[in-house]
Amino acid sequence: MMPSTMTVVQLCCCLCLVMVTTTFGRLHPRNLTDNRLIRRNLLGNGLGGTPQMGWSSWNHFACNIHESMIRETADAMVSSGLSSLGYEYINIDDCWAEQNRDSQGNMVAKGSTFPSGIKALADYVHGKGLKLGLYSDAGTQTCSKTMPGSLGHEYQDANTFASWGVDYLKYDNCNNENRSPRERYPTMSKALQNSGRAIFYSICEWGGDNPATWASPVGNSWRTTGDISDDWGSMTSRADMNDQWASYAGPGGWNDPDMLEVGNGGMSFGEYRSHFSIWALAKAPLIIGCDLRSMDQSAHDILSNSEVIAVNQDKLGVQGRKIKEYGDNLQVWAGPLSGNRKAVVLWNRGSSKADITAQWSDIGLDSSTVVDARDLWAHSTKGSVKGQISASVEPHDCSMFVLTPKK
Repeated sequence: MMPSTMTVVQLCCCLCLVMVTTTFGRLHPRNLTDNRLIRRNLLGNGLGGTPQMGWSSWNHFACNIHESMIRETADAMVSSGLSSLGYEYINIDDCWAEQNRDSQGNMVAKGSTFPSGIKALADYVHGKGLKLGLYSDAGTQTCSKTMPGSLGHEYQDANTFASWGVDYLKYDNCNNENRSPRERYPTMSKALQNSGRAIFYSICEWGGDNPATWASPVGNSWRTTGDISDDWGSMTSRADMNDQWASYAGPGGWNDPDMLEVGNGGMSFGEYRSHFSIWALAKAPLIIGCDLRSMDQSAHDILSNSEVIAVNQDKLGVQGRKIKEYGDNLQVWAGPLSGNRKAVVLWNRGSSKADITAQWSDIGLDSSTVVDARDLWAHSTKGSVKGQISASVEPHDCSMFVLTPKK
């Protein structure tokens, strides 16, 4: 349960960050204490200053992966221009290893699909100016049951990953012997920190034990939800589940509502635009889940919107949240940015076109404030806006703005 008064832990936050967040939060319709930034000790690996950006194999390929495809994806990340926008991790998910460990107890890359081994692949990815991520599980086997998990082998596996040049570990939660995640996940955290290599630690506990409340000293991000699917209902429900933990996120440790589905074909352009906008505003990891080698132009246009990405990567690092709802389907999401700016998403989750308005009082601006309103999808600016921002929004779509007060 969140505290009703400032705790000693909260006082450890940077004073200016707390002031920005609590000021913004006062205008939220939920209880005041829900909006105070709650930060504890952080994992001391120096990573995750902003939400991680990259690509993962799972959403599109599942177990159908091989080293040539990973190399081609790294090539596509660069040639598409996405790497220049901050997407840097190429993450291999489940099914990369042999079923059994070698005679020394080490994990071994699957010979039929990764014959060159992980180190050679890491070298290739690093040669592209990118970073390589790998997957394991805080259980006896991974979720696919095609390879061993790391439970009981944490230090050995962390050292192996480091020796291969791995930069990122997604750590799943299957086959866990019904042991508490609060016991299992810190062990791998310590092992990674002792490995001699800075490895981003992505906790994939599915949100069952409320990791937002305990994982900031353990990992750089933590899943707050179950797995996403490539459909509107799944995407919106994960946005809602993640929203309740907004106060716990910040530089060094982020809430993770799962990877992006943009480009996989199950949603419309407007739905994917909403998906990307809300993930960006909520400071969620921007981990692409489609086939970069064959993505269409509309997917590229969404994923490469540098203005939306800038909201996600803003140095203030405060997660935006849902602040107002008209009925069940018309919503205002917003959050503070550096430079006293505000990011606003007007989200139409209904079935018909609708006008949506955010009043200055909703988003923490004084009623007399005059702003320049930058439309991040139209790439246009409306000057000297007073009192409110409005848009006519198509069904299952959104408008997104950055509001900059005029001096």
